[in-house]
Amino acid sequence: MEVRVISDLLINEQIRENEVRLIGEHGEQLGIMSSKEAYRIAQEAELDLVMIAPVAKPPVCKVIDYGKYRYEQTLREKEAKKKQKTIEIKEIRMSPNIDTNDLNTKINATRKFLEKGARVKVTLRFRGREMAHVSTSKVILDNFVDALKDVAVIDKPAKMEGRNMSLFLSAKRS
Repeated sequence: MEVRVISDLLINEQIRENEVRLIGEHGEQLGIMSSKEAYRIAQEAELDLVMIAPVAKPPVCKVIDYGKYRYEQTLREKEAKKKQKTIEIKEIRMSPNIDTNDLNTKINATRKFLEKGARVKVTLRFRGREMAHVSTSKVILDNFVDALKDVAVIDKPAKMEGRNMSLFLSAKRS
């Protein structure tokens, strides 16, 4: 008798319930029976007895090839992962005394990131005495957003986080 544990599912002799609801290898209901009887049926079919719904009353077990079941489950998980779209977050950092041309360069970089579908975190970093002029520096972020209003919308408005003021932009939906 071999006992295999690949995931959190109970299989074969690990099932200690008195009664289980059994589903056959072709999906047919075989009814409620003792777990020993269900395990014997699985052995006769040269397959595994797997508890697929342990919280049900009584627990549901199925006669299947466990190795094949795990393989198909990993294939499904990989396929679901492929279809998942991950959104990348890029960050643009500036200081309050940024020059106009430098600001335009940052705006163009942000525009490229947004066209590629990334979200952009625009951060204004304050150092030393610059912290005294936080309220007047918000104008820089406002001008930044105005320059990008044709391609971007604000996800999260400007907010102070320690010595940084940041906001999030994402591409406009057309």
